[in-house]
This record gives sequence, structure tokens and C-alpha cells, in this order.
Amino acid sequence: MEENKRKLMERYWDKLTSEELWDHVIDASIEIVLILLASWLAVKLGKKFIKKVFLIRMRSPLNHSERRQRTIARLLQSVISYVVYFSAIIGILSSLNIKVAGLLAGAGIVGLAIGFGAQSLVKDVITGFFIIFEDQFGVGDYIKINAAEGTVVEIGLRTTKINGATGEQFIIPNGAIGEVVNYSVNNSKIFIDLQMTTDADFGKAEAVINKYLETLPTLHKELITTPVFLGVQNVKGTEVTIRISAETLPQQQYGVARTIRRDVTKLFEENNIPMAYPKMMFYGKDEGRSE
Repeated sequence: MEENKRKLMERYWDKLTSEELWDHVIDASIEIVLILLASWLAVKLGKKFIKKVFLIRMRSPLNHSERRQRTIARLLQSVISYVVYFSAIIGILSSLNIKVAGLLAGAGIVGLAIGFGAQSLVKDVITGFFIIFEDQFGVGDYIKINAAEGTVVEIGLRTTKINGATGEQFIIPNGAIGEVVNYSVNNSKIFIDLQMTTDADFGKAEAVINKYLETLPTLHKELITTPVFLGVQNVKGTEVTIRISAETLPQQQYGVARTIRRDVTKLFEENNIPMAYPKMMFYGKDEGRSE
């Protein structure tokens, strides 16, 4: 028994100290290092090349969808990482004399079995492809999906990431995306309502507003056209509501609206045009009573 054990230990020690084994270890180590280095370099150069190509396309005067180009560029960068690193893993396994063909065949059978239980994953991937290539929305767009509303920061094959206005991030499986509201495709329109008193000089107010609105396009590049004074929209008691409409670049309407409200209020004060403000009246009981 002791003799067999001793011979077994000697056999393993001979294998462990054999020159052939260590030659293979050194060769395999060099191959693995070279594979990892080549993979890292290929991914870096590939991403840089894709970024440069799509940057040229986005600067082209014939390009009308910069956000689409940016979205596809990020997707391709992700795909090239997956492909290169998967190939690197196959190369490393081959360097270790592991039969990759057998592993792939076994993985194919296991993958087929898992696939029946991963239908949602397949749905996510297919939906992701349609979102990107149909240009439903892109990176940088301000959109609303169900309860999630914010700016798209990433569109992957499986999930879409949206940053909300208050810092939260929504991660939505592509297969769960139903109705999408995209606020970044078309120009934005805004209606600005201001209140005046019924005894105000409406002719003077209209002239002041129109003169002011004509100066805005040269001051604000966000404006598509000159804002329009629409006139009186509502009369309630001693208050009259006047309305101004404006068309801006996507998602630029809020800043323009704030500027118009501030400037018109200041112009009304300078031209002695009374604006309507909320009033509070107090009623007191008579102190004197007849007995």
C-alpha cells in the first residue's frame, strides 16, 4: 500500500517537474497575455474608430438625425466589446488545450433549454433593435415611458436608461416599453398667459407687447419664429387674461416663457399699464350694537 502511494506521488511529481509541462505553461501564458493585450487594443481602437466615423457623419450637412447617429455609435461600441472579448475567451481556452468545440456544443444544448424560459430576454433584445433602427428615440432625447420621464442616457439591446429631472435613474427593460412620448423630435410650443385689469389701456398694452416681441428672435436663438400676441383669452370679474404664443427648439420653451413673463411685467410697470394681482379683503363686525 505504501509502495503504491509512493509510486503515485513520484509519477505526479515527475509530471509537475517535467520540462514539457513548463514549456507548455510558459507558451500558454505568453499566448494569454498577447490575446488580452490584443483584445484590449482592438476594443480601444475599434471604439475610437466608430466614434470618429460617426462624429464625421454628425458634422455632415446632409445629416438630419444627430441623436440617431450618436445612439447607433454607442450600440456598436458595446457590440464590438462583446464580440472581441468573447473571441478572446475562446482563444484563451484553446491556449489551455481545452476543446472549445465540445464546450460550444454543450453550451448550445443548454442554451436551447434555457431559451424556452428566457422569452422575455429575447423580447427585450428584439424590441431594442426596433427602437434603434426605427429611430423611436435616441440618446439625449427627453421622453416619457409610463411613469418614467427624463433624458435618455443609454439605449442597450436589453434595457433603456433614463435620468429623471431630480436625479433618479430609470432602468426599463426594452420589452416592457409600450407607449412612448418623445418631447425632443418636434419644435416646442408654449402659451404665456398674463392678467390685466379691465380698466387698462388694451391698445397701449398690445402696442408695447408687439414692439417687444419683434426684438426677441435676434436675442434668443431658441426661437423659431417671432412670438405672437393672441389678444384677450378670458375675462373674469375685474381681471382680463391676455395670451402670447411662441415656438422654440425642442425643450427650450420654458426658459423663453420665463423671460417673456419677466420682461412684459417690467414693461407694463414702466408704461403704467396696471396688471391684475390677487387681492384679499377683510370684513369686520360692527363694534356698536343696539340694546
